[in-house]
Amino acid sequence: MVRVPKVRAPPEWGVDPVPQAARLLRGFDFFVLWFSLGVGLLVLAAGALLTRTDIGFGLSLAEAALVIALGSIIGSVMLAAAGEIGSRFGVPSMVALRAVLGRHGSYVPTALNVLQLVGWTSFEIMVMGEAAASLLGQAQGSPANYALVAAFGGFCALLALGGPIVVVRQWLEKFAVWLVIGSSAWITYLVFTRGVAWGGLQSGAATLLLGVDLVIAMPISWWPLISDYNRFSQRPAGAFTGTTVGYALANTWFFLLGAAMIVILGTTNVISSILTLTLGVVALFLILVDETDNGFANVYSTAVSLQNFFPQIRQRTFVVLVTVVAILVGGWLTLLGGLEGAAALAYEGFLLLIGAAFVPLLGVLVSDFLVRRGAYSIGEFYERAATLRPRAFVGWAAGALVYFYLLVAPGLGWPSVTLGSSLPAFATAVAVHYALSRAGAPARVPETG
Repeated sequence: MVRVPKVRAPPEWGVDPVPQAARLLRGFDFFVLWFSLGVGLLVLAAGALLTRTDIGFGLSLAEAALVIALGSIIGSVMLAAAGEIGSRFGVPSMVALRAVLGRHGSYVPTALNVLQLVGWTSFEIMVMGEAAASLLGQAQGSPANYALVAAFGGFCALLALGGPIVVVRQWLEKFAVWLVIGSSAWITYLVFTRGVAWGGLQSGAATLLLGVDLVIAMPISWWPLISDYNRFSQRPAGAFTGTTVGYALANTWFFLLGAAMIVILGTTNVISSILTLTLGVVALFLILVDETDNGFANVYSTAVSLQNFFPQIRQRTFVVLVTVVAILVGGWLTLLGGLEGAAALAYEGFLLLIGAAFVPLLGVLVSDFLVRRGAYSIGEFYERAATLRPRAFVGWAAGALVYFYLLVAPGLGWPSVTLGSSLPAFATAVAVHYALSRAGAPARVPETG
């Protein structure tokens, strides 16, 4: 009798620290991972918001390029810095926050992260379904469109069940990332060889800096899950460099391409724009192939984040649950009209709300790392974690208030400064938390029986 070898599922690790022997990813692996996560149709759509005049910022292409370069560099460095604890200790993002906010304190960003990741997954499979429907000649909102939303959701779930090492080594590095680089280079060539009207610097500083906030929001949206992947790094330095360079290049490229497509091709929908180009059908298909990794990352990290609440429940259970919810929300966004309808407005607001919640929290994380000079012990993420660290929440709240105030003040005629919202909010959170830490404010609420 021939014995068939048993197929073993990849280890999940969950909220436990990844052992050194399983930390297999090099700097190049992280370059590929974060470059791949930095490209996609939603990034093109975000870039289009910078130059769209109907619901966007109405920037010239020159202004958009300036905003994109500045926001991509700042955001990518902030993103890579957020993964430092995970790279050093092998712990996922929400577990890393236990040492900063306390065990119970980490539940607040965990809940926010789950909400944003379900939102990202829903937007991703909505846009993938819309693009695939266009490739098949199906109208927006057709039965085939909804079926494709469900199909892409299911494929992203399968990738999530495989885990980061399988996806990076077997999917991205062997196939997906090279296909998207080739197709995107072709689209870029076709767009920019039609003649570029760069325009001048005509918008006010407040508008430009709000555009920077929008660009920064894209890499910032990834930082609450970066350690879910960077915990598999062989060396923290390799993870930092690979993440920074990979994401900055991809974010700059695709934001600028999305902004240019609106100006040069004269449309408001990036998917329709791609289809008008020579071999646009092939290029869009190849971009869709790579787009699935974004959905994978969102589904996988939602499952890991939920395990911060319920460590005894397996990841695969959460993967299935999250995928079902995202498919339902993605179908609803499709009903709203996709990228040409109300979903586009919801997307812009969604990005800015992410910045408001997670930019100042990153400031608190960086401040805590500086105060302690990175001298954490593994127990602070687990059995010796404080219940709550109030000073961290004070810094977080102060930064969030600054972000919201600067965001709404110009529209309400209130006194403001033309510095955008992201950097002042980040600096406020760092300063407040650092000052409280140096002043010897109570670090924790003691454990209670």
